[in-house]
Amino acid sequence: MNCVIRNLSLVVILGLAGPLYAQQDFSNVQIEVTRVADGLYMLTGAGGNMSLSVGADGPFLVDDQYAPLTEKILAAIAEITDENVRFVVNTHWHGDHTGGNENLGKAGAVIVAHDNVRVRMSTEQFQEVFNRSTPASPPIALPIVTFDFRLIFHWNGNEIHAFHVPNAHTDGDAVINYVNSNVFHMGDVFFNGIYPFIDVSSGGSIDGIIAAVERVLNYPRLNSDTKFIPGHGPLAGPDELRTYLDLLRTVRERIQSMIDDGMSEDQVVAANPTREFDADWGGGFMNPETFTRLAYQSLGR
Repeated sequence: MNCVIRNLSLVVILGLAGPLYAQQDFSNVQIEVTRVADGLYMLTGAGGNMSLSVGADGPFLVDDQYAPLTEKILAAIAEITDENVRFVVNTHWHGDHTGGNENLGKAGAVIVAHDNVRVRMSTEQFQEVFNRSTPASPPIALPIVTFDFRLIFHWNGNEIHAFHVPNAHTDGDAVINYVNSNVFHMGDVFFNGIYPFIDVSSGGSIDGIIAAVERVLNYPRLNSDTKFIPGHGPLAGPDELRTYLDLLRTVRERIQSMIDDGMSEDQVVAANPTREFDADWGGGFMNPETFTRLAYQSLGR
């Protein structure tokens, strides 16, 4: 677990760093492919988890990690199908989920995302927690199809629902439901085994993450066989997602109570509201203090 978390720390930091990935060595990164359901796969490498639907209509990819990994990602896809990627759906704007957009856009893929993803990728973004700016993406990397609430693809014999979950990890998150496969791709609304990053500078909030997870867990067709592809971490089932939700609810309740009592951000951090969760969840780049500060800031706003 500690090894996994250390790797997550590296890739998440890279993902938020935008062009800093150009300074990194991706030569040893391997794209691992896991079958999730008939015609549906989870791909992992360095960055946000990807999902791939294949079938008669052509490859449908969710997220695309970093530009230097595009060749490896396409090689992994080529082991499954000899068709070119037709669609790329971005779950949000961060670089470890959109870095391959430019390459795949040039290759003819149609890039799709929530309206706010295009807005943020079109302009320089500043993330206060890292004191770092990310420049605007080139036009070819931008989503050319955007949606506000929901978009449905009838593709590869599946209904694929992309729906917006507002002000969660960011202000542009989309959850992807492969309806016929009983699979949800959660993006960074779900960090499995590590404290989530609440990108307050991009409109994210702990309340929004909780609401998004609750919304998914309340889906009428959800059952014990439903699978969840997290933004980071291993493939999960309903029990893992409920454990994550319990963690978020507990921390939110504690911090909100402290805010109501007039405690400052530093006082809340000193009170250590995450204490019993830190051993299991706090070993990544989103350490307990940073997670607490971002949760505090999101509740304070």
